Amino acid sequence: MKQACCHKENLIDNLVIHTHATSTELGECAAERLAREIGAGIAAHGLCYLILATGNSQLPLYAALRQRQDIEWNRVVVFHMDEYLGISAAHPASFRRYMHEQLVDQVPLHAFYGIQGDAADIQAEIERYTQLLHSHPADVCVLGIGENGHLAFNDPPADFNTRELVHVVTLDGVCRQQQVGEGHFAMLADVPVQAISLTVPALLSARTVMAIVPEQRKAEIVRRTLSEPVNPMCPATSLRQHPQAILYLDALSASLSADLLR
Repeated sequence: MKQACCHKENLIDNLVIHTHATSTELGECAAERLAREIGAGIAAHGLCYLILATGNSQLPLYAALRQRQDIEWNRVVVFHMDEYLGISAAHPASFRRYMHEQLVDQVPLHAFYGIQGDAADIQAEIERYTQLLHSHPADVCVLGIGENGHLAFNDPPADFNTRELVHVVTLDGVCRQQQVGEGHFAMLADVPVQAISLTVPALLSARTVMAIVPEQRKAEIVRRTLSEPVNPMCPATSLRQHPQAILYLDALSASLSADLLR
């Protein structure tokens, strides 16, 4: 299934910005690009390695991916980028559960590697996942941008220079409140205060990075991402330094950046 993508395109530093009319159109066009990237990865080395995000903002992409008939899923290996510390895969807010619901149980993947946030030995789990990432360098990382600018769970100030690929992070109040606002937890006190997350360098190590950022609630952080100097207090600004990154917006998330996206 191939769609003709209608969008406005801009370039800020290295970052290509595609602005679409609706989140549905955004998801379909991002899925089309990802399908091409998967094909290129398979052609290059037999399997394609993806790092994928979770969260409400990613739902249009997953809906579009599940409809495509041109992806060799049995040659795709999927990683995800974070998991709450201490939460089981059965928890309603678990990102492993999200990945199963949205993709892993829907298509015949070659493999899915989940982060075990409830592992008995967290350091051993970090080492396990780090080794997997080392062994399977990512072709594509598909991520979102948090309301505080975070990438994965790297809240500000994010470490842009760490040599680690996976680490334990403490979530700030804005990040935790976002999880309540998206309906994953009933109240702030229910949201864990720590998580396992891929680092910013791990995310940006992928050959291609695709940022999927719809919705009005992301409009202010989109503006900051595009207008501020690259800085750890807005981690998403680091996308502008990646050699092959694309930011997908809809009309709502782009609504405060009209002067930047002409």
